[in-house]
Amino acid sequence: MRTTASRLHPMHMAAVIALMALVLGGCSRDTDDLDEYIEDIHDRPARALEPVPEPEPARSHRYPDLDIRNPFAPLSFAEPDDDGDDAADGPTPDRDRPREPLEAFALDSMRMTGILEQDGSRWALIRDPSGTVHRVQEGNYLGENHGEIKRITEQRVDILELVPAQDGGWRERDASLTTRE
Repeated sequence: MRTTASRLHPMHMAAVIALMALVLGGCSRDTDDLDEYIEDIHDRPARALEPVPEPEPARSHRYPDLDIRNPFAPLSFAEPDDDGDDAADGPTPDRDRPREPLEAFALDSMRMTGILEQDGSRWALIRDPSGTVHRVQEGNYLGENHGEIKRITEQRVDILELVPAQDGGWRERDASLTTRE
């Protein structure tokens, strides 16, 4: 029985070798037509690309004054104060005060265009985003952050804004509008 098994083994090997020769023979196909096609593609002139459209300028967005967390403020996992006196002791906006027309616009969307002086009073001229010019004086409010005009000079309007603080209260922030030269 041993002699029969040893004789079959070389026969199987010959069959496997013949089968591999047939398979590999099919891989040696002529690729001249493929090489010509690739060369033709490389020789074609490049098409002009369409220009990239100009992006629209970013619009300002104001989050409403709701009791929701500011998504841009860092998270705090500290326990809230039970007394809540810290937030009440600081500055707070006057919610009963009627809003003025320039409080509807972001501060960076307005421009100071000049000043007027009459009978010892100084007025600033502020242009809103729609192009309307408003006359304001110290004590008027403008901007979305409860900004009160504190001082008007020939070159700028100094503003004190109230912005939400991390502790739930409010903090004061200085801002200004200047004339463009």
